[in-house]
Amino acid sequence: MQKRLILTAGINSTGYLADSWRHVGGSPLVFAEFDHYLRTTRIAHAGTLDAVFFSDHPALGADPAQRPLHSFEPLTLSTALAVAVPDIGFEITVSSTYSAPYDLARRLATLDHISGGRVICNIVSSFNPAVAANYGSAPLPPREARYRQAHEFMSVVGALLDSWELRRPADPQAGLWDPDFARPIGHRGEFYNVAGPLNVPRDRQRRALIGQAGASGPGLDFAVAYGEIIYCSLLSLSAARAFRDELHKRAIAKGRDVGSLRVVPGLVPIIGRSREEALERHEAVSGTGSEEGLLRRFARDAGIDYGALDPDAPVSGDLFTTTADQQRPAGFSQALAELARHERITPRQFVRRVEGGHRLVAGTADDIAADIIAWWRSGIVDGFNIQAPVLPDDLSDFVEQVVPRLQDAGIFPRHYESGSLRERFGLTQEASSDRYLKGSGSA
Repeated sequence: MQKRLILTAGINSTGYLADSWRHVGGSPLVFAEFDHYLRTTRIAHAGTLDAVFFSDHPALGADPAQRPLHSFEPLTLSTALAVAVPDIGFEITVSSTYSAPYDLARRLATLDHISGGRVICNIVSSFNPAVAANYGSAPLPPREARYRQAHEFMSVVGALLDSWELRRPADPQAGLWDPDFARPIGHRGEFYNVAGPLNVPRDRQRRALIGQAGASGPGLDFAVAYGEIIYCSLLSLSAARAFRDELHKRAIAKGRDVGSLRVVPGLVPIIGRSREEALERHEAVSGTGSEEGLLRRFARDAGIDYGALDPDAPVSGDLFTTTADQQRPAGFSQALAELARHERITPRQFVRRVEGGHRLVAGTADDIAADIIAWWRSGIVDGFNIQAPVLPDDLSDFVEQVVPRLQDAGIFPRHYESGSLRERFGLTQEASSDRYLKGSGSA
């Protein structure tokens, strides 16, 4: 039986688009108000969405013309929201480069207890020197070292999450809990020395789901070692198939069951009463104002003189290179290159297919629902992380107009299922300690 569609929603700041603050219904400073996130989460809950997703980047962007994409710390924010909103899950992003394993394990287990198993922890390796500058005087480590650290980080976190199983002693007079089920981990490694055990008992679903978005070779190896929800930028079905096949090949090489992976790419829906209206809204909310403005932005981002750009000539994948020190996700650059390699796509088509690194679909609610259904029924992806351009209005439109069409198609539930996120997604707990230890050895 085919798994059901997974739908989550990114709800950072005033929306996915940098210019979104100019289009919000109220104050553009709502990104710094808890009620904004509470209202948006309740909208997602009304649509039976599986989770709200908080990406994170602990550094303030330098351009005041763009909304600050990241502000509130995701785990603290999600804890407050989990108490206020039932059923829906919370995807939090954590840097393995600038977090302590014991601290994360403790806070993660606490949130999982509070929420009743509604947590996905998205582990990232920080890539921006601006983040490094906020955590001490040492420069950002090279990518290879960051991934070595990330493997060890996950090994320690996994061992800690399994280190205390709360049981009463056989003899009630012996004490409140049985010390035989609180196991020190005694970890000594290249980056961490951690004694353990954790002082929070094992959580309801044994451990939170792990998300990962690595797209480089080391990133994919890290994803198949630990990840269960795989976030990615996939811009065409042919590129998506190639990504999934590579992911599965690496998973099998590591002894992973490919059935324990869920591929959830980003999707930017722009809804209009007609496709023409949706395209006009795209021009408005992107801040470019017209198709010419979109093409000028494309030329600037690609490092091309706009005067020399032929908007109707096929784009070369060589325009989108990935460098070791780039300050944007490698997955975005690779996705753009793959789109150009898999299709003879022109700049004029390109600017209507991609927004902010993720796939753009502009059209009526019927158009967007049909696109989601076609991709999901291909069997290549398991769902989508919806990146609403402007929050909360565009998410509200998606929930009110697109979600009912997916429910009518029988691929998305009308009501929340009981149980943890792990149970809803059909991701039964593996022999987790063994998997984490195998992943650690792959560094």
